Amino acid sequence: MKPTLVILAAGMGSRYGGLKQLDGVGPNNEPILEYSVYDAVRAGFGKLVFVIRPDFADAFKTMVDRTFGGTIPVEYVYQELDMLPDGYTVPPQRQKPWGTGHAILCTEPVVNEPFSAINADDFYGANAFQLLGDFLSQAEEPDLAQYAMVGYVLRNTLSKFGSVSRGLCQIENNILQNVVELTKIEPEGDSATYVDASGLSQPLTGNEIVSMNMWGFRPSIFGYLRRLFTTFLDEKGHEPKSEFYIPTVVDTLIAQKQAQVTVLPNRDTWFGVTYREDKPYVQEGIQNLIAADRYPQQLWRQ
Repeated sequence: MKPTLVILAAGMGSRYGGLKQLDGVGPNNEPILEYSVYDAVRAGFGKLVFVIRPDFADAFKTMVDRTFGGTIPVEYVYQELDMLPDGYTVPPQRQKPWGTGHAILCTEPVVNEPFSAINADDFYGANAFQLLGDFLSQAEEPDLAQYAMVGYVLRNTLSKFGSVSRGLCQIENNILQNVVELTKIEPEGDSATYVDASGLSQPLTGNEIVSMNMWGFRPSIFGYLRRLFTTFLDEKGHEPKSEFYIPTVVDTLIAQKQAQVTVLPNRDTWFGVTYREDKPYVQEGIQNLIAADRYPQQLWRQ
C-alpha cells in the first residue's frame, strides 16, 4: 500500500504577512509545496491530502489543477473552527485554527493508509520523503504503534530575520524519548541561543536534532488524536489562542508507552519562509539545488 502525503496548508501566515502557502519561490513561480509534492511522487507516495481553509479554497484548487493535477490523486479537507466533538463549542474570541493536531484529525475520513504529515510552507528535501516513504512501507509491530519523525540539525533550520520555535528532540538509539518546545531561538554564529521560561537567554550548540513537523503515522494515530483533543478542549478549549500541537500529542503517547517513534536523521538544509525576508534565501537555495541537478528547471512538464 502506497503511503499518503498530508499537507497542512490552513495556517494564517501572520508573521509572513500573507498567504505564504501559495507564494512563488521557484524559477517559474512555484510555491514550496510543489517541490514537496514532486519529491513525494518520486519517493512513491500514492495520494495527496491538502488541509486548507474555505476562504482560499478556490485559489488553492486552481493552482493544484493547473500545475500537477492528474499526476497523483488529490483530496481536500477543510479545517474549520467548529469541527469539534459533540458537546463542544467555539469560544467567542477564537479566531486561530486549533493547531496541527486538529488539522491531522480532520483528515481521518479520507486517510486509511500510512501517511506523512508536513507543513505546506517548509522545504524538507528529497531525502526526507524517501526516508519516510521507506519507513511507512514496512510492516507495523502489533503491540506498539510505530511512527517516525524526520529530524533536522538545528543550525540548518534557523532564520536570519527573527526568532523561531523548534521542538528539541531527546533521542536514544534512534528512538524519540521526548520533544521539548523551545521558543525565541536565534542563530549565533554556528551555534544558537533560546529564551527559557524565566526570560533568560540559554546557549545551544547548533548540533541539536529538532522536529520540523515532518511525521510518519499510521491510521492508529486518529484514535489517539480524538482522545487527546477532547482532553485538550476540556483543559484549554476556552482559551482564544491555545493550539493542539502534534508534537505534544507524540510526546504524550511516548510518555504513556502507547507509541514508539523512530527518528530518521536528515543532514539536508531545511528551507522555510517564516518571515518575508526569508524568501530570497529560499529562492537562492532552490536555484542552487537546480544547478546541482537535484531538480529540473521546470517541475511539471505539460
